[in-house]
Amino acid sequence: MPVFRLPEKNIFPDPDFAEPDGLLAVGGDLSPQRLLAAYSQGIFPWYSEGEPILWWSTAPRLVLFPEEFHLPRRLARTIRQGKFTVTVDREFARVVRLCANSRTIKNEATWITDEMLEAYIRMHELGYGHSVECWHEGRLAGGLYGLALDRVFFGESMFSLKSDASKVALVRLVRECTQRDIRMIDCQMTTSHMLRFGARELSRQEFGECLQRWIENLEPAGPWR
Repeated sequence: MPVFRLPEKNIFPDPDFAEPDGLLAVGGDLSPQRLLAAYSQGIFPWYSEGEPILWWSTAPRLVLFPEEFHLPRRLARTIRQGKFTVTVDREFARVVRLCANSRTIKNEATWITDEMLEAYIRMHELGYGHSVECWHEGRLAGGLYGLALDRVFFGESMFSLKSDASKVALVRLVRECTQRDIRMIDCQMTTSHMLRFGARELSRQEFGECLQRWIENLEPAGPWR
């Protein structure tokens, strides 16, 4: 199948045209309007420094339904011990930077370029981007961030500087989603880590049907504080 070059208008080809690895289109920009058009169809940007913007729609798609979340006993014990303090939307930009830095420290490639950082900070300022921060002894020890469109949360990345910190942040994310009637958390890529928490794969058709059901409008929810 061809990889589409995006026009100036904020439109995307049907995700069914994606390559087997999920690559769908190239080009465009990271404006809020284009990001909203992309995520509402289950399309996300993922590329490295020096590359053109690449747009992906992976299938099968790993998702986590909050009501199916599995909390391991050891993690539940850690939470009960009160080692961590958790906040939301307090340090969004810092969380994104640390997600990028944590991969760089491990000599892993990061897709969180300066361009991506600026784009998602803008989405946060508009009320779409959200972060969960996990603190230990007053220091930021872990966290995650993503975008919320109506009743779907699109997870982008997480980091952990202390054991279990990102996992505790995930528990808080699930709680926030439950309280806010967010029905699905998109994990994008299948990982054994998320499978252990109850995430499961959906076909492209199933995932698309969920998006249609739970994204009825693109009005921002505003800060989660």
